[in-house]
Amino acid sequence: MDGVELIINHIGFYNLLYPLSPCSKHHISYTMDSETHRNKCAACYRQYNKVEHLIEHMRVSYHSVHEPKCGVCQKQCRSYESLREHLIGPLPKVECARVFSVRGCNLCLKIFDSSSAVRSHRATCQFSRTVTGLISRMSKMNIQAGSCIDNGQMSGSRVVALVCKMVGGGNDGSLDLCARVCLVGEDENIIYHAYIKPQVPVTNYRYESTGIRPEHLRDAVPLKQVQRRIQDILCNGEPIWKIRSKGSKARILTGHGLDHDLKCLGVEYPSFLIRDIANYPPLMKTSKLSNSLKYLTQAYLGYDIQNGMQDPYEDCVAALRLYARMRHPGHPRDYASGCGDAPTRNNYPAWRQRELERMTPEALLDLSGSDYYCWCLDAYN
Repeated sequence: MDGVELIINHIGFYNLLYPLSPCSKHHISYTMDSETHRNKCAACYRQYNKVEHLIEHMRVSYHSVHEPKCGVCQKQCRSYESLREHLIGPLPKVECARVFSVRGCNLCLKIFDSSSAVRSHRATCQFSRTVTGLISRMSKMNIQAGSCIDNGQMSGSRVVALVCKMVGGGNDGSLDLCARVCLVGEDENIIYHAYIKPQVPVTNYRYESTGIRPEHLRDAVPLKQVQRRIQDILCNGEPIWKIRSKGSKARILTGHGLDHDLKCLGVEYPSFLIRDIANYPPLMKTSKLSNSLKYLTQAYLGYDIQNGMQDPYEDCVAALRLYARMRHPGHPRDYASGCGDAPTRNNYPAWRQRELERMTPEALLDLSGSDYYCWCLDAYN
């Protein structure tokens, strides 16, 4: 039996014998409220009957300043999808929803001082499908004139987006074969584009979504040549075995579903330089379920893509813009709590249990750290 239950049982028995004065009732109510508040998580506001349950929650929740936060009640959420549900979902927090409806941006989910400030902010927060630049306009021509564009030597981009389009192989056409690849730099200009000659016969060109026809692949670039060129662009002149997480010339690679794209390409790249939009926890639907690039672009950038035939250039630009938005989320860039090593550090060891039980919820939160690498640290580094 814990302390709160003991107090309740004592109150029930004592009231039968001796009625309590108003002052006594206030004192006992204050004691119970204090106990409940003490066992309330300072990040997500969940409450627990016992302090040891709160400590166990902190062990597995990995709260940190890098989590999305409600601008009204300051509640921290695991993902932007959870924050969206909190603000404008089917069952939102009433007061937070009221404030957000007047002073909130439905793209970045931030709260501003006034409705006029929100209107001014939306002009910069909302992106458009319209792109500028000579190479960008060439991409809109669907690159029919030639099967390969290579501007890798003229790109000084630190971040590169990669998107592949697959055709089908095998008897039923379900085997993914990489037939088109596009790399785009931070300036939203094409670095490299090529149609790729599949190594096995194509049985389904998937024209409705890829726009790829047999003539596109007739004189396409061999896969081995594409692999070498992509590796050269990503490594940026540095041998892959010498690449390190800090101080390296190699480029950060972003995209959506990069594990699948790199596997189909047959290209290896260090995981600490990969920023996969599909697997980034703040952008995921649940801890194991990803959101589509189409949904993420509509929800967080404010425009539609992938209507009919899918343009790999357009997908690359969307991935770059989503990455840029996640790299500058507006929270403190604290490396210690955002580097993703919290699961291996164990900041709540059993041998400190007595000390932890005496800490306030705020002090317990200060010990916590994220279980994923926060992309804000890319800007910091």
